[in-house]
Amino acid sequence: MKKKLLCFMATLALGALLLSGCGSKNDDNTFVVGFDAEYPPYGYMDDNGEYTGFDLELAEAVCELEGWTLVKQPIVWDNKDNELNSGSIDCIWNGFTIDGREDDYAWSVPYVDNSQVIVVSKESGITSFDDLSGKIVGVQAASAALSVLEDEEQQKALADTFGKLQEFADYNTAFAELQIGSIDAIAMDIGVAKYQIESRGDDAFIILDEHLNSEKYGIGFALDNTQLRDTINEDLQKLKEDGTFDALAEKYGLSDMTCLE
Repeated sequence: MKKKLLCFMATLALGALLLSGCGSKNDDNTFVVGFDAEYPPYGYMDDNGEYTGFDLELAEAVCELEGWTLVKQPIVWDNKDNELNSGSIDCIWNGFTIDGREDDYAWSVPYVDNSQVIVVSKESGITSFDDLSGKIVGVQAASAALSVLEDEEQQKALADTFGKLQEFADYNTAFAELQIGSIDAIAMDIGVAKYQIESRGDDAFIILDEHLNSEKYGIGFALDNTQLRDTINEDLQKLKEDGTFDALAEKYGLSDMTCLE
């Protein structure tokens, strides 16, 4: 009987432990942000081996307001929905496009205006979309740019003129391929394009004047996680009012792209 009682008490203790591990985010005081670690200036690894970027610093500022500990969780972008729906991360915060995904997530307020553009080598002779006919165009897998180029109502007709639309895991790799001439152009977000070009310290690349589309960035939460979404929205407004948001936008060269009011 004594052995059975001890086993029963141990089972209860284990159950309580397991339940404590399933508490809300506020119970464990952490905020887990899923991000693409190869997506500067929004999220990337700096020269010191630390994850940083506009979005990650914004998330850090939110955590300071709430007294949370920020957990920066790099994810494979193709697997972002599995990470979110499994509870491995609290949100997807990393240059994440709202447009076309409005019903898939509980979205924060939009905070960055963004466009999809084409980047080419300055010496390529490509000056317009018409010049992309028969060319190899790179794009990140599962990206907004890829969605635009696959959408019948947007730029699929343009993509059909390409010689090939080649997917890459990240834009650092795509730029390396563009630099050596393995591809002719890259379709990507304008903010990332500007950062990539400026960080390389030369004028070897240009952004075509024509844009594929215009869109807005938001923070994506699971559909049933509106409470956390609302908290973050309130904090973003506080950071806008106290100047933190604008200071970070200026730091990362995004001042002319923000839309948070």
